[in-house]
Amino acid sequence: MRVLVGGGTGFVGTALTQLLRSRGHEVTHVSRQAGKDRISWDQLSQSGLPQCDAVVNLAGENVLNPFRRWGDAFCKEIIRSRVETTKTLAKAIADAEQPPHAWVVVTGVGYYRPSPTAEYTEDSPGGDFDFFSRLVSSGEAAALIPGSPARGAVVRSGVVLGQGGGAIAQMIWPFRLGLGGPIGSGLQPFPWIHIRDLAGIVCHALETEGLQGVFNGVSPSSPATSNGSFARELAAALGRPALLPMPAWAVRAVFGAERAVMLLEGQRVVPKRTLESGYSFMFPDLPAALKDIVA
Repeated sequence: MRVLVGGGTGFVGTALTQLLRSRGHEVTHVSRQAGKDRISWDQLSQSGLPQCDAVVNLAGENVLNPFRRWGDAFCKEIIRSRVETTKTLAKAIADAEQPPHAWVVVTGVGYYRPSPTAEYTEDSPGGDFDFFSRLVSSGEAAALIPGSPARGAVVRSGVVLGQGGGAIAQMIWPFRLGLGGPIGSGLQPFPWIHIRDLAGIVCHALETEGLQGVFNGVSPSSPATSNGSFARELAAALGRPALLPMPAWAVRAVFGAERAVMLLEGQRVVPKRTLESGYSFMFPDLPAALKDIVA
C-alpha cells in the first residue's frame, strides 16, 4: 500500500512511518519542503494528490509549546497547522481522479469536556465549549469529503508517551533529578497512550477494510489514571521520588489560563470502538509503557 502522510517527519509521524515500512508499505511525507520521499504542501496544492492508496494527516503545531506565548497569533498558527492542512489534503482527495481507499486524521481527546467523574466513549458529545474542543471539531469537519469513496476514520489521541518527544521529553529531566511530581491537585484524569499504540491504531485503521468513524486513541487503563498516579509511576520507572508538585498558579503563569486547563483538568476517555474494532494494545498498562520508554 502507498501511504501519503501529512506531518510524517514529526514525533508521531516518525513512529507511524517506521511501522508502515516495517509492514511493507511505501510512505511519502507531506512537509514544508520537498525532498526524498517527500512532497511540499505547495506542491500538493498546485499539482494535486500523488498516486496513493491511503492518506493520513498528523500535522499540527504543539499546543503546549512552552516557548510560545499564548495569544491570537499562536492560535491562528495552531488552526493553520491543523485545520488548514486537513482541508488541503481533503480537497486533494476530493479532486483526485483515482482517490485513495482510506483517509485517516488524528485529532485529540480535547473534544470531550474535562470532568473528574464523567467517562467518554466515541459516541459521547463534545466539541463546542472552548478553543481546543472547537479546534478538534473544526479539524474533523474539515476531513469530511461528501460522496468520496475514500473510507474515513478519525483517531482522537490522548497524551502521547514515547522516547525522544512529546510529553515525556518535556518532563523527563525534572523527574530524573528527583524534582518531578503531580501537576496541580494531581487528581485530574490523565488520558494517555504509548506512541507505538497510537501508530498501531492508525495502521489498523488503514489496513482494516470497512473500518471507519471515530476511534479513541487512549490506553484501556487510561480512565483509571490520574495525573498524580502518572507522576508516581514515572518516578518509580526512573527510581526517583515524586514529591514536588507543580502548583496550579505556576502552570497558569507558564502556559496561560486557557492552555493551563489542558494540564490542570482532564477527561476519562474509554477506547470502546477501538477495542471493538479488534485492535490489540501493545501497552495497555502504564507501568509497562513507562518502563519501555525510559529503559
